[in-house]
Amino acid sequence: MVHLKVENLSISFGGLKALDKVNFGVEKGEIYSIIGPNGAGKTTVFNCINGIYKPDAGRFFFKDQDITSLKPYQVAQIGIARTFQNIELFSHMTSMDNLMLGRHIKLKTGIWAGATFLTPKSKAARQEIQNREKVEEIIDFLELQAARNQYVMNLPYGTQKLVELGRALALEPEVLLLDEPSAGMNLEEKENLIFSIRDIRDDFGITVLLVEHDMNLVMDISDRILALNYGQVIAEGVPQEIQKHPEVLKAYLGEG
Repeated sequence: MVHLKVENLSISFGGLKALDKVNFGVEKGEIYSIIGPNGAGKTTVFNCINGIYKPDAGRFFFKDQDITSLKPYQVAQIGIARTFQNIELFSHMTSMDNLMLGRHIKLKTGIWAGATFLTPKSKAARQEIQNREKVEEIIDFLELQAARNQYVMNLPYGTQKLVELGRALALEPEVLLLDEPSAGMNLEEKENLIFSIRDIRDDFGITVLLVEHDMNLVMDISDRILALNYGQVIAEGVPQEIQKHPEVLKAYLGEG
């Protein structure tokens, strides 16, 4: 089953063609990676899928539903979450508070009710407890216990990336877009991240779409890989095929 489909995606910025007729489909339960040199259009694909950019042409389908015109919050509501290349956290809030913000679309009561629930048995109080329980599960899953009550600005960069991943998981998505998740991480953190991404797919049943520069991580974790260069698809296939593809070697690895 194709979980997420991109058809003929094209977008330009100031006359520069950032993406040119990009097509691909991600199967349910896949870890699908997009690679390419700087400026190839990888993050632009993500920004179009989750509604930050409006493409000049092309369409997106999520479970056969056309989501091309949806706004970012609507994309999140239907089950597509993402992390960002540059961390988008509230640095003066704790990790717990940032993760709780990821639960906002799950709230069934209004803002006033959530801020002023009067009794432990109120609907808002029950929701607060349920949301905190879910966030605690994510903290345990990502081994963020030591960072739970620390301000994000005081955390190492690699830990901040995990908090952002946790906030995306707090949305309970069906599809997770990870933009450079290993940036700023050391070797041990990257190895742990590989296990976490696999567990996100295997334990939670989440389809993962990954943009990543670390080729060792990409080749280790991906079911299939899409290679871009100058906004165009130059190759698609399993890791073994992509490693040997002449256009990929030329464009991405600098080999002629």
